[in-house]
Amino acid sequence: MSEPIRYEPSAAARPDGVGSEAELDSADDTLARVLDSRTVASTLCRREGERIRCLACAHRCLIGEGRRGICRVRFVKAGELRVPFGYVAGGLASDPVEKKPFFHVYPGSDALTFGMLGCNFHCPFCQNWVTSQALRESISGSPIIDLTPEQVVNAARRSGARLVVSSYNEPLISIEWAVAIFQKAKLQGLVCALVSNGYATPEVIEFIKPWVAAYKIDLKGFDDRHYRMLGGTLEGVKTGIRLAHENGLWVEIVTLIVPGFNDSETELRAIAKFIASVSPDIPWHVTAFHPDYKMTEPAPTSARQLIRAAEIGAEEGLRFVYAGNLPGRVGPWENTHCPKCREKLIDRYGFLVREYKITPHGTCPSCGTTIPGIWPEGGSDEVNPAGTGSGYFRRAPRKVEPT
Repeated sequence: MSEPIRYEPSAAARPDGVGSEAELDSADDTLARVLDSRTVASTLCRREGERIRCLACAHRCLIGEGRRGICRVRFVKAGELRVPFGYVAGGLASDPVEKKPFFHVYPGSDALTFGMLGCNFHCPFCQNWVTSQALRESISGSPIIDLTPEQVVNAARRSGARLVVSSYNEPLISIEWAVAIFQKAKLQGLVCALVSNGYATPEVIEFIKPWVAAYKIDLKGFDDRHYRMLGGTLEGVKTGIRLAHENGLWVEIVTLIVPGFNDSETELRAIAKFIASVSPDIPWHVTAFHPDYKMTEPAPTSARQLIRAAEIGAEEGLRFVYAGNLPGRVGPWENTHCPKCREKLIDRYGFLVREYKITPHGTCPSCGTTIPGIWPEGGSDEVNPAGTGSGYFRRAPRKVEPT
């Protein structure tokens, strides 16, 4: 365990878990005006007197005329809640699904991934801060590219993607745009997913449920004081995880192990116990931190720290625990094993799937145990093992140009 890092909680996360509002300004007013022109009216809200309650995330901001929510991209103008729509930040990318990371969703497949700008949190260790914090920081951000949902889906089909995923910034704050894309994508047989901080409401889960199959959630620790420093509350994220699982979404959870912040054995056991209380079948990914954004003092997470975190998860009853970001250095913790007979079912190296044995029925071929997840209907015939060497580069993320 590393020496603990001490932080003050954020004023944005109030004790009642209900967000405040901000003036219609930002660190970059020009960027704000550009984004404000790319919005539509949302129905994911309700009027309360002269203000509007946003229901997209657990801040539940109550926003007056001419004011913004905590995320800074949802605002009230002319009596409407205006929300982001019709653009992507930085373009489109085809990523390995393992990069999300989803390890129990179509292994070896590609995910056409898009994102926007802004976030409802402000984590000092954010590794996508150029997009997520674009309205809080005076930075040279990603280019804004205007697209239609049809163009995004066409790009997914041309790239050979199996999934369409909203990621890179927090998708809940632009969920209307994501759902517009997912509606078109699902018609084309594509699987849709979110990569999120999980700060969800029952209303937004109901909104996405017809379209979203998989939901990756960051559980950033188990200390409410730290969560308030990040801009939310621990209970809000725990509720989001429960809601997603109870509503039938396939959930995988990631914890970035930050030395001195969330790596104590007590906290890691608390995380694992909570996940197991929701379902021991939820995969838990423990991933390696590297110094970034405003958190540059802690050392990068070591392989030994990841392995110990993974061992704790298994000790607390989780059936699928993975250690990520350090390919080839975490022993068996990159692979999927049958929880009953321990047969190795998926052999991985980083983003590579080197061997796949799960049957078309989603079971272990040796003992018949059901392996929870979203698996290819054709079994191993639909998974093309990438091998090593040049295969690693074939699985690298790549840009996809829209038409």
